[in-house]
Amino acid sequence: MRNKQRLVRTGLVALLTACLGACGGAGNGATGPHGDGRGAGQSGQDTPPQQSAVSGLRADVRHLTRLTTTGARPHMVTTCTPATRQVKHTKRSGRTKKTWYSTEHYQDCRKTAKGTETYRREVRPERWCVKLDDVNGNPRKDGVWYRVTSATYHQALGADARARLQFTPTGSGC
Repeated sequence: MRNKQRLVRTGLVALLTACLGACGGAGNGATGPHGDGRGAGQSGQDTPPQQSAVSGLRADVRHLTRLTTTGARPHMVTTCTPATRQVKHTKRSGRTKKTWYSTEHYQDCRKTAKGTETYRREVRPERWCVKLDDVNGNPRKDGVWYRVTSATYHQALGADARARLQFTPTGSGC
């Protein structure tokens, strides 16, 4: 009975989570605290995935390498100890009921911390950026940084200074 209730409760939690996930977010026209369609926790640095192509004059290029550092975390090991438990058995034969107990041996296993282990974690991912002036023909939009793919970065790197470039950015800001 208890497992049935747990299963029903888990199903209700999953359904509620799915409904709240469908209702939330900025994708359905909801506006956040910024009033521009961004929800809480979203910065203006990220562009929407449907970013259209931009064009302008090449002002600068920048490559930010991947930055990592070492970290330490507890090393988890599985420790097992032998244990026993009493098991109740019953047998019915007509009107009589016979009950007896037996001892069952099993391994009681748990994850425990034993020492530490080091690992590498990424502090900053690798980025390729291009700075444009006169973005989309607007002379007032100067010095706008766009994140681009490696191929677009190398194409812009090989272009002359103040050359007209057109590409689809992967993000804004650098």
